[in-house]
Amino acid sequence: MTTTKTVPNEPRNGSSNIALSMKLPRQADFEKALIRQYAKAIKLSRKAGHQVSFRVVVDPLAGAQTISVVEEEPLSHQDAFPVEEAREPDDELEAALTAARERGRRRVAEILAEDDMLSAETFADLLGVSRVTVNTKRQNGQVLGLDGAKRGFRFPSWQLDRDGRPYAVLPKLHEILGGAWAVYRFLVTPHGALDGRKALDALKRGQDDEVVAAAESVARGDFL
Repeated sequence: MTTTKTVPNEPRNGSSNIALSMKLPRQADFEKALIRQYAKAIKLSRKAGHQVSFRVVVDPLAGAQTISVVEEEPLSHQDAFPVEEAREPDDELEAALTAARERGRRRVAEILAEDDMLSAETFADLLGVSRVTVNTKRQNGQVLGLDGAKRGFRFPSWQLDRDGRPYAVLPKLHEILGGAWAVYRFLVTPHGALDGRKALDALKRGQDDEVVAAAESVARGDFL
């Protein structure tokens, strides 16, 4: 049989027990009471405007569990950690963020509009495969496809080696760098680990291992 009683506690560390403690020998009753007391704790914390502790004490000798909701006294300002309020960005900051996003969108559009950026159909013809195969290879990281909101995916023609096949290290670069745009930036950017050359130029020289090592360094943040 479930027994319920009030268990007053002496204040300790600025706290006082303001709720019932439930002594429940049966597990099912304990679970129901646990939910009820939890709801009381939430309601109390909202009403009081500060934190409320929710404690469960298990006494194996008595064969019972005790649930206590304890209201915590607000900490003094000397002991409390200050919490900054989240504020809406001011007009100047919001304008700067908007301008930065717009510059990013324009730059993406400029890149995708370059002559060496091919549509899926054109790139598929270049490879001698279907558009479906191209999209499958893009999803698997076997070819580099850049997403544009208006232009759709575009495929750089320069990702093909002398034999007209996508560079063999592209899947590894996708794995290391985590995304198509990250791979693009890596390939067109000079790197100190490659003697100041672009990764794409190193691939044209057959330096696959050096390119992979440089990508791993970038992923680790070595050259940030």
